[in-house]
Amino acid sequence: MQVDPVTLEVFRNRFDVIAQEMQTTMLKSGYSIILKEGADASSAFFSSEGDVIAQAASHPIHLAALLPAVRRTMEEFPPETMADGDVYCMNDPYDGGTHIPDLIVTVPIYYDRQLVALGVTLAHHQDFGGKAPGSMVTDATEIFQEGLIVPPIKLYDRGELNTTFVRMLRRNVRIPDEVFGDIMAQVAAGKTATRRVRELIDQYGAETFLAVIPRLLDHAEALTRRAIEQIPDGTYTFEDYLDNDGIDLDRRIPIRAAVTVTGSDVLIDFTGTSAQVRGPANTAPTGALAGAFYVIRAITDPDIPNNSGCYRPVKLHIPDGSLLNPRHPAPVSIRAHTLKRVVDTLLGAFAQALPDRVPAASHGGLLAMSFGGLRADTGRPFVYMECNAGGTGAVRGRDGVDNMDTDINNARNIPAEAAELEYPLRIWKNKLRRDSGGAGRQRGGLGTERVIELLEGEVLVSHRDDRHFTQPWGLFGGRAAASFRTVVRRTSGETEEIPARKAFVLRAGDRIEAYTGGGGGYDDPLEREPERVLADVRDRKVSLDAAHELYGVALDAQARAVDVAATARRRRALAATRGPVRGVFDRGGPQPVAAQPAAR
Repeated sequence: MQVDPVTLEVFRNRFDVIAQEMQTTMLKSGYSIILKEGADASSAFFSSEGDVIAQAASHPIHLAALLPAVRRTMEEFPPETMADGDVYCMNDPYDGGTHIPDLIVTVPIYYDRQLVALGVTLAHHQDFGGKAPGSMVTDATEIFQEGLIVPPIKLYDRGELNTTFVRMLRRNVRIPDEVFGDIMAQVAAGKTATRRVRELIDQYGAETFLAVIPRLLDHAEALTRRAIEQIPDGTYTFEDYLDNDGIDLDRRIPIRAAVTVTGSDVLIDFTGTSAQVRGPANTAPTGALAGAFYVIRAITDPDIPNNSGCYRPVKLHIPDGSLLNPRHPAPVSIRAHTLKRVVDTLLGAFAQALPDRVPAASHGGLLAMSFGGLRADTGRPFVYMECNAGGTGAVRGRDGVDNMDTDINNARNIPAEAAELEYPLRIWKNKLRRDSGGAGRQRGGLGTERVIELLEGEVLVSHRDDRHFTQPWGLFGGRAAASFRTVVRRTSGETEEIPARKAFVLRAGDRIEAYTGGGGGYDDPLEREPERVLADVRDRKVSLDAAHELYGVALDAQARAVDVAATARRRRALAATRGPVRGVFDRGGPQPVAAQPAAR
């Protein structure tokens, strides 16, 4: 059947709406704060063959990674064995999943007894068992410590709930009502997709619906190849580092990529990346797949439909036994920061080919902390996951954005009011961190300062972020941004510096002071318009000292005006001392010297 361009575009937009309505249903129906406020979840609409048709505007870290999960589910339960009313779920990272807290739910969609599509959701659950509340075990040495592993199973069989699995699940998690409620929100999202697909087929017919899907995939592939052809052929390499693996805290972990562009094809080779590590910084190959596909989407045309066709021009080589392709049962729970660094590495490679399109490095990893303890009034367990972002990297012609999750993640910052309403916490401060954005003609976005106090009892905190020892890099003369820092101040007056990955006990009255990193700057800071520097100082984004030392701008003590003559003299002096800008990247301070060996 022939499909004309107008019909193709109509369906493309209807598919996007279905995926977005799935996402809205899940977030509005969710029980936990990580869904309701943090939006740590994703929705996608798949063909009956297991290809992505459309994706909600949610987390790239999830969406491409859903492909292996759906295909593995369809291997275990072939389409001819599925039935209307079935629902499937899984989370096994070594069988198509991501990490233990991410449960993937698949709902087959039938029309007139024919399987026509699949509604798929992934939700990060605030707890899924394991040795630490939140199932994000910073010092795990095997996956069995990280929580309840679920292979592809039936959650519903022809509309009948698998009560055996539900009973087992509830006995293995700390907050069963929230976890089960969030799973039901995922099921509700799948049912939403079912209703909307049936309405669409009622309007246009099953023949047209099924004919559109392969055409839409081919269309996305053709547009993606056209965009890749605009990238100069060649091989571009880059390397970046993780702070540590959660076990060996003084050993940096390299991620290396060689990106080869040949015509409309891209090969991404991760040879030279660290061998798998003892701690939970490893990631299943689904993660590297998601990172690579995200970067290709980011550097090509944003109007290209988001479906499996976009991924066809991209091939990956991920060495077996490496950080990005570990062998079972290596732990993988803290994989998100690894994938942020995968994105930084790939963008660093592409920056050499597309200097006008690629931004400087973003903050480098969401600050995430899982708090687990008992409520003083009821004695019941609670688990809270704190999320807080940093600044985004600047790009040619545009400053970075302050305090926003970036690239492969798309989580929201948890509002102080929401956290204080549900948990025994007080958020004393949540403000932008002055001077944290990398200096440049375009300034990097700012990170934050956030102070959290525990009000009662004690909790175990699983702390995860990165870039305490490296900095988000600047581009083409732009400066590197501020690193992360976390300090615990005890009621005794003692202080403790917290590394990127560590579990620690917090007691009533203790406070966490968390400083997130900024985004790298772009282009020479001595070329930033003095009036823009003045505006940044007035907004308390840049200090008077930084304006003078980094931007060469002379202001009066009250930051009311620019001294034009003094600024010109200062900039000439700085330029003479510094010399011309050399090199593409500014990585900031000393770089790692002790690193994990590469995979063989």
